[in-house]
Amino acid sequence: MTNDTPMNRLIWHSLQTCHARFAEGSELALTFQEDVSPFIASKDDSAASLNALSQLVNSHPHRKFLLMQKDPIHLPDTVFTEKTDTGVQMILDGEASLNTRASSEIIPLTTSDAAEMLALATLTEPGPFFTRTHEMGNFCGIKRDGKLIAMAGERLKIPGMSEITAVCTHPDYRGQGLATHLIKHAAQQMQQRGETPFLHTYASNTGAISLYKHLGFRLRCDVNLAVITAC
Repeated sequence: MTNDTPMNRLIWHSLQTCHARFAEGSELALTFQEDVSPFIASKDDSAASLNALSQLVNSHPHRKFLLMQKDPIHLPDTVFTEKTDTGVQMILDGEASLNTRASSEIIPLTTSDAAEMLALATLTEPGPFFTRTHEMGNFCGIKRDGKLIAMAGERLKIPGMSEITAVCTHPDYRGQGLATHLIKHAAQQMQQRGETPFLHTYASNTGAISLYKHLGFRLRCDVNLAVITAC
């Protein structure tokens, strides 16, 4: 991707392009439908855009929203900031070290697996996962004895780039390298479509960052996060 500026305000550009079908809001602030994702974004940090974001948040007083962007987050006092944190955005360039054995265990997950996907995500907490999060992109998983034990999928998207997300393994099956295998598989699927894989994690999650670097991901930038609600 020659111009990666949309990655700086990824949520906004995802909702403007690949995920426009899930968007709610206005020309200055957008969020995902409630059962899809808590992500929210303003077009920029102008007073008009931040006012539109505040209006959007306060029109849903029961919801918690997640804001994520490269730039520092400046919010009006008309929204309540429940939590702030710092994350990292990592990108996989080229085919870096993703050669892996084929696995007949990895299968595509469909709407018929939605309940199991939600249950596994609820148990393992890989990040926000709601009843329709699986509609954001392709998901793959591993089942044993008919039970979903590990999965990975796609979340935020802009043309030419897709995010790997919801990587999780049931506690009873950890230590077998299943998550690593699923990350590789998901990344290869993206690359075969001509897309660049990327992902996010908390800056404090040094173990995950080390793993992703080992798999060929590079640090693109730090990102700022805020959980916000209506006042």
